[in-house]
Amino acid sequence: MPAGGVVSQEEGKEYPGNLTPFVTVTCIVAAMGGLIFGYDIGISGGVTSMSDFLEKFFPAVYRKEEMDVSTNQYCKFDSQTLTMFTSSLYLAALLSSMVASTVTRKLGRKLSMLLGGVLFFSGALINAFARDIIMLIVGRILLGFGVGFTNQSVPLYLSEMAPYKYRGALNIGFQLSITVGILIANILNYFFAKLHSGWRLSLGGAMVPALIITIGALVLPDTPNSLIERGHLDKARANLRRIRGVEDIEEELKDLIAASEESCQVEDPWRNLLKRKYRPHITMAVLIPFYQQLTGINVIMFYAPVLFKTIGFGGDASLLSAIITGLANVIGTIVSIYGVDKWGRRTLLLEGGVQMLICQIIVAVCIGVKFGVDGEATSLPKWYAVVVVLVICIYVLAFAWSWGPLGWLIPSEIFPLEIRSAAQSVVVSVNMLFTFAVAQVFLPLLCHLKFGLFLFFAIFVVIMTVFVHFLLPETKGIPIEEMSHVWKSHPFWVKYIVLKDNQSAAIAGNIELGKTRTLSR
Repeated sequence: MPAGGVVSQEEGKEYPGNLTPFVTVTCIVAAMGGLIFGYDIGISGGVTSMSDFLEKFFPAVYRKEEMDVSTNQYCKFDSQTLTMFTSSLYLAALLSSMVASTVTRKLGRKLSMLLGGVLFFSGALINAFARDIIMLIVGRILLGFGVGFTNQSVPLYLSEMAPYKYRGALNIGFQLSITVGILIANILNYFFAKLHSGWRLSLGGAMVPALIITIGALVLPDTPNSLIERGHLDKARANLRRIRGVEDIEEELKDLIAASEESCQVEDPWRNLLKRKYRPHITMAVLIPFYQQLTGINVIMFYAPVLFKTIGFGGDASLLSAIITGLANVIGTIVSIYGVDKWGRRTLLLEGGVQMLICQIIVAVCIGVKFGVDGEATSLPKWYAVVVVLVICIYVLAFAWSWGPLGWLIPSEIFPLEIRSAAQSVVVSVNMLFTFAVAQVFLPLLCHLKFGLFLFFAIFVVIMTVFVHFLLPETKGIPIEEMSHVWKSHPFWVKYIVLKDNQSAAIAGNIELGKTRTLSR
């Protein structure tokens, strides 16, 4: 067994089922919830590099950029108000994900998606007509509430709807929507930057993906797991037959009912998370989103236009470069969709970690050589700029087929039903907390650490890659309600799992048999 642990399919169950057109379309529509998150990530960085937006809301930053040509390149965008604009959304998302857990569990996954769409639409509308910084930040907070609800419910919805053999690919549709949203936002920023007050169109454009997920949530069916959890057994049976495309669904239905009955015995899922048997689950719920944000990807995606502008690109060139990295993000995610159920989660994470590490070191060297520690430099040679963009694109590709999609997929598929909604809220909360933290401190860190900021994130990439190698089990091809097998088969996590008496006896017998064989030699 590799250090990370592998479960053979024979240890679990194989439920009959097909990848039906119905479940494919359903998962595609649900995955559109990622558009609102991706669009916001792309738009935020773009508008903060638009001169008329900065002049209206952040005049101090505008004056630094436009009038003080000697300003240190590392520090010219350092503004707590500017970073609060970007990061306020993620703090709001953190808070709303806690409420979303209760809504998702008691009222269903699709209602959480609907609320997310409505809240995001409201925030986009306010931002489009913002007249002052207060109005702008209120809009951002409403956007954050929407993101909190959709990011909590959509990955769960996808994992519960998808046949287990295709769960990875269908769930990564959420991350693909995020990357498409980023790309669309970057393209719109490029063209709207040429218009007077084009930032209003960029921010108001978020109403479109909000409408898509709102309408989608109205027409989508709820998952069999959620229907059973809320007592709609007949509807769950009919729904399961439809999404699996076969009549023989009784074994899977029986296991879903058993999981639901166990879930109903849990009075407080939040307190239940602290039980010893859920120690592996809560560890993953905290560390996977934590590591995902500490890859440094949000440095690139939030502030790509600002970052490229800082290292010497012109305004249009910086937005165009952001489009290129956005396209790399989409391509990498498509690779992940193709390979996640073929090569496995661990393989993609380990390869992606090594590739990101190499790229971060190269970018740090390139920026360090050009700007040194004082941040002063003449214009970048064209070939130098091309090298920086190329290396960043290779880095984005690595993230997009590893920590990007798998940071959402793995947590959504490992939790048992009785803690699933609460644990997913922990995932979203940790994700948003550190997204907020990274967004809040990036510009000050860039000012103080300079090119060393990329080495700072490189250290975390080393740590998370070691974590994956030793502690993350492979979940490829395991039915979601049979996921307990991956922990029982893992050399480290097995000690935290409460086994049934007959399982414990079997393990004890195998240990004794192993000792006997050793002595006989």
